[in-house]
Amino acid sequence: MSALSAFLNPTVTTEEKELIVSKRFLDEKGKPAPFRIRSLTQEENSACSKAATRNIKVNGGYQEKVNQNEYISRIIVAATLEPDFASAEVCEHFGTKDPIQVPGKMLLAGEFAKLSAAILELSGFEQNLGDEAKN
Repeated sequence: MSALSAFLNPTVTTEEKELIVSKRFLDEKGKPAPFRIRSLTQEENSACSKAATRNIKVNGGYQEKVNQNEYISRIIVAATLEPDFASAEVCEHFGTKDPIQVPGKMLLAGEFAKLSAAILELSGFEQNLGDEAKN
């Protein structure tokens, strides 16, 4: 197999994983309900980043700035298969029509961080890249 063939035919395109984000979410049997997440492509990541980018006025000009909280919320909504943050029932339960607001209303800060970290890791972001660069 040539090197080009390896790049044209990756073994896995999307990975899925279940994880327990919190003991607060219990299933019918009283056990912690897992969140089901998937990896994101760079195209999906870019769409999340672009949607969370705003032009802000700086020194008489405009500069693009990514709202990090919105960006991470968008990633969570895009990559979480269960629960479906975009479902009308979930949005209504949390008092919003915007699915991007649901993770912030539903999750505690640590749960939000745990879920986003798992999605980023599954999508190929290394958690310790900064540590390796220092060494």
